[in-house]
Amino acid sequence: MDSMQDPVARPDRYLTGRTALVTGAASGIGLACALALAAAGSHVHVVDISADEAGKAAAAAGGSAHVVDLSDARAVDSLPADVDIVVNNAGIQHIDAVHDFPPDRFALMQRIMVEAPFRILHRTLPGMYERGWGRVVNVSSVHGLRASLYKSAYVTAKHALEGLSKVVALEGAPHGVTSNCVNPAYVRTPLVERQIADQARAHGLSEDEVIGRVMLEHTAVKRLIEPEEVARAVLWLCGPDTSYITGTSLAIDGGWTAH
Repeated sequence: MDSMQDPVARPDRYLTGRTALVTGAASGIGLACALALAAAGSHVHVVDISADEAGKAAAAAGGSAHVVDLSDARAVDSLPADVDIVVNNAGIQHIDAVHDFPPDRFALMQRIMVEAPFRILHRTLPGMYERGWGRVVNVSSVHGLRASLYKSAYVTAKHALEGLSKVVALEGAPHGVTSNCVNPAYVRTPLVERQIADQARAHGLSEDEVIGRVMLEHTAVKRLIEPEEVARAVLWLCGPDTSYITGTSLAIDGGWTAH
C-alpha cells in the first residue's frame, strides 16, 4: 500500500482525545494495534502479563502499561474503566484431542479469552454509553467461524467471543457504541510460532509441513498474515467511516471461509 494512503504510517489523528485499552498488547497483533491506535492519536493502555514487554510496548506507544494476569478476575477488575476503545486481543493456545485435553487448561483459556473480555466490557461500557461513543473490537479468529482438529478450547472461546460481541453490538447501538470481531487466519506472531512445534507433534508432521499443509491448507492466499495487516482493520473499525458497521465478523483469512 502507498504510505501516503496508509492510516498507520500517515495518520490523520482522528482518535485524538480518545483512550484505548488493548489486551495482550506487548507483542504480535496486540502490539501492532497499540501502535496503530497511538499513531491515530489515542492514549493507549497496554495490558499484558509480561512486565518488561508491557513497559517497552507502552513506551513505544506513548501510553500506560498495566501488568495483569487476565485469568485473575480481581486483577482484571482493576484495569481502567474510563476508556473509549476496547480491543480484546489476549489469548493463549493449547493443542490436544478432546479426550486428552487437560480440563484445567480448558478452563484457563475460557477465563482469559471469554470471561476477561466480558469483565472488561462490563466495566467500560457504562462510560462509553454516557459519552455517546465507543468502539469495541474483539480479535477473534477464523476459528471463531470454523473449527479445526485439536483446538477444542480455542475454538470454543472464539465462538463465545463472537456471541459476546454481537450482544454488545445490539445493546450498544442506541448509545453510539459499535462492537465487531476481526477474524484472521494464521498471523505471524509468537503465539503462532509456538504452535508450529505443537502442531507438528499433534499431526505427526515436520514443522515445514505444518506451515504448508496445516496452517495454509484452507487459504487461497498462501502466506501468513502480518500483525500490522490486522491492526489496520482494527483501526478502520475505530475510525470515522464505520459507525454503521456493528455486530459483524470481518474475515481476514486469505479466502479460508470462501470454501
